[in-house]
Amino acid sequence: MEKKLNVIHAGRLSYCDALELQLQTQRDRTDNKIDDTIIIVEHPAVLTTGRRDQSHNILVDPKEVGAEFVKTTRGGEVTYHGPGQIVGYVILDLNVYGKGIKGFVTDLEEVFIKLLKEQYSIEAYRDLKHRGVWVDDAKITAVGLAVNHGITMHGFAFNVNPDLSHFDWIVPCGIPDKAVTSLEKLTGRQCDLSEVQEQVLTFFKGVFNYS
Repeated sequence: MEKKLNVIHAGRLSYCDALELQLQTQRDRTDNKIDDTIIIVEHPAVLTTGRRDQSHNILVDPKEVGAEFVKTTRGGEVTYHGPGQIVGYVILDLNVYGKGIKGFVTDLEEVFIKLLKEQYSIEAYRDLKHRGVWVDDAKITAVGLAVNHGITMHGFAFNVNPDLSHFDWIVPCGIPDKAVTSLEKLTGRQCDLSEVQEQVLTFFKGVFNYS
């Protein structure tokens, strides 16, 4: 049976506004009012942390660099979101999905491994110790999730054309000896964000078997 996917193109939203949209969408999915949903969004500069204290991994005062700071309920360490990055919040029923959270994360990584290989001839890989998607020992896609009553939220952040110097504000994902990269850096050109968003959706639907 084909699965349906609801896609919300939210444009550029503050992290807090996007979080409210996620929570409402998660409630609607829990109540079976909607199908599985992916929210595609771009954020102004923001530093986010998961449930654990990350003060030691934040190297600047967010206010001084013009960034918002938000503590979230997701797993993972400190992350940066900003313009030029495609953020996807996945609201999915794991009970229907049937693979569990580890399988879900593996498939989410597979979206970008396939996309980078087939669209850009870039060899990417996953690291079971440090989840996400990596190219030449540098992270290009971060993954962080939370689950409530079997319904996921949060998701991925794919570096397309971000200002990579902004990652110097933090120890990305709490890993001091790893770098961060972007599609722009790897291809040597600025990429059309809307075009890449459509590529992400195409590969997401393919890997997760949505119609």
